[in-house]
Amino acid sequence: MQKTAALLIAGSIFAFSAPAMAQSADDPFTGPRVEVVAGFDASRAGSSVDNELNENDDQSIDGLVYGAAVGYDYNAGGIILGVEAELTDSTAETEFDDGDFEGFGLGDVETGRDIYLGARVGALVSPQAMVYAKGGYTNARYNLNSSFDGEEFNERIDTDGYRLGAGVEYAFGTNTFAKLEYRYSNYSDAEIDFEGDAPDIELGDIDTDRHQVVAGFGFRF
Repeated sequence: MQKTAALLIAGSIFAFSAPAMAQSADDPFTGPRVEVVAGFDASRAGSSVDNELNENDDQSIDGLVYGAAVGYDYNAGGIILGVEAELTDSTAETEFDDGDFEGFGLGDVETGRDIYLGARVGALVSPQAMVYAKGGYTNARYNLNSSFDGEEFNERIDTDGYRLGAGVEYAFGTNTFAKLEYRYSNYSDAEIDFEGDAPDIELGDIDTDRHQVVAGFGFRF
């Protein structure tokens, strides 16, 4: 979606337009940062659409999430304030296992790219470590697998929602850091984007939950 791409670009420009010289040897949590992330990713039908009648119905998909992020943090006297933008992809997809369809309410799909824009606030627990909470907007794509009369079609389900998370970050000196983070996302609005000139179709309200545990490693300027 054009608006999410524009927001991602704007967030990246904001992150890197901050003064790079703001960081000092005594303040490893101030300045622009770039990082790579990877970890566990699971999407599941939310409570309003899951199948409570069949306990054997696997309504979740899981896999590996991986990607990159940019951000900017500022140490406001022991409280760390930051903004960030992230782009990830995932290997999670629906499967047929022993004749049972392992889906989660959106059909036969594989997980696509995910754009996140948000903010975080942290507190120092030592000169090199902080704990933080985060939240923001997420736009996730699920690639819809479909065919008709022997021909494969390429459609995408674009979903909009919010993300909440928490984590711990440790600075290895002034320039490198590592983090461990859990985040929860909920998607409540979706549309199908068809290839070619076919018009998009609004799916209306959905209820999709997403849980991720990721590790990150990055460089601060």
